[in-house]
Amino acid sequence: MYIAMNRFRIPPENEAEFRERWLGREVHLRTVPGFVSFQFLKGPVHEDYILYASHTVWESYEAFVGWTQSEQFRAAHAHAGNRKPLMAGPPVFEGFEVLQDIRN
Repeated sequence: MYIAMNRFRIPPENEAEFRERWLGREVHLRTVPGFVSFQFLKGPVHEDYILYASHTVWESYEAFVGWTQSEQFRAAHAHAGNRKPLMAGPPVFEGFEVLQDIRN
């Protein structure tokens, strides 16, 4: 398995619009081979930003790469640069190979 995460620093005044964009968007992931799950996460609140993260689980690194090269990826990110920026800086990507997966 492979986990792809993006971390976003959101100024408090942009939080409502940022959440609305994420929660109201069309989801394309379910149609991509190798997709397992997605979580949209809210993290710690700091004085000048709130930490958010997107967390996507894939069957393999190759499945994740397939997503990044897919028509669904292009559709999901088509308007990314056309809107008012809501983040304090660019998102920070982190990719992880799963070495152990313990489930209940």
